[in-house]
Amino acid sequence: MKTLSRFNLHVALIHYPVINKKGERVASAVTNLDLHDIARAARTYGVRSFHVITPLDDQRELAEKIVRHWTGGIGGEHNPKRREALELVRVTSSLDETKAIIAGENGLPPVIVTTCARRFPDATGFAELAGRLQTGAPHLVLFGTAWGLAQELIAASDVILEPIGDHQGYNHLSVRCAAAIVLDRLMTLRP
Repeated sequence: MKTLSRFNLHVALIHYPVINKKGERVASAVTNLDLHDIARAARTYGVRSFHVITPLDDQRELAEKIVRHWTGGIGGEHNPKRREALELVRVTSSLDETKAIIAGENGLPPVIVTTCARRFPDATGFAELAGRLQTGAPHLVLFGTAWGLAQELIAASDVILEPIGDHQGYNHLSVRCAAAIVLDRLMTLRP
């Protein structure tokens, strides 16, 4: 598959550690819609890989079954465009495993970029991050499921991306929508 982007951008959908609405650290369930829609957005914007990260064996098996159906099964024959998008998906058990895969392919570890609906004083703007992507260094953008990434992931990241917006006091987009907006801004902004 030919990469369309000039950037070395990767995305990950984190299912653990994330928080629930009570602020508790949990593992969330893999959803079919997230896999399909984020893979399609990733392919549209030339992302190099889309990692679905969960430590739960049954959830990895489910994600792998969905991907197999669309890449090697009847689904891929029926819908080649969907197959092309789902070919970007890699199912892993941890962020460390994902980072090792990207580092192995690039010769250096990825810059870890976290997304969050909350505002942080040292957050990086979209235009600034788009400029950093031009260096060619691998960047891995993390998206959280449930109610967002656990604080330890945010604290350990290299870059915290500014929130998409807080319009009229409501900022609770689905992760699928957030991923599409983030990718569009990063790939179309000129620093």
